[in-house]
Amino acid sequence: QVQLVESGGGLVQAGGSLRLSCATSGRAFTSYTMCWFRQAPGKERELVAGIKWYGDTTYYADSVKGRFTISRDSAKTTVYLQMNNLKPEDTAVYYCAASYGTPPNVGVHYWGQGTQVTVSS
Repeated sequence: QVQLVESGGGLVQAGGSLRLSCATSGRAFTSYTMCWFRQAPGKERELVAGIKWYGDTTYYADSVKGRFTISRDSAKTTVYLQMNNLKPEDTAVYYCAASYGTPPNVGVHYWGQGTQVTVSS
């Protein structure tokens, strides 16, 4: 069974930090670009960050550049999103995704179930 399981969400004050994790299982995902999306209430889902399993290529939306860092583990099974200096506008459900294409132009093959991030002012 193919799974992407997110964890690490929660409630944090503005200026704080959280680290999201996405554990993959059920198949090898090394041919995909792993991405983090988010969806705030009443808004469309948006791409936040992306990374390939090999090499140093990363992508960040302008709204998170300099604050968020996407990374992966050496076993190539888990992807992380370190979020620093969080702002209330970062409040959203964050989704891990196994994607194809080159960010920001990606399609998604597999979605995780999402994890809520709430930033209080």
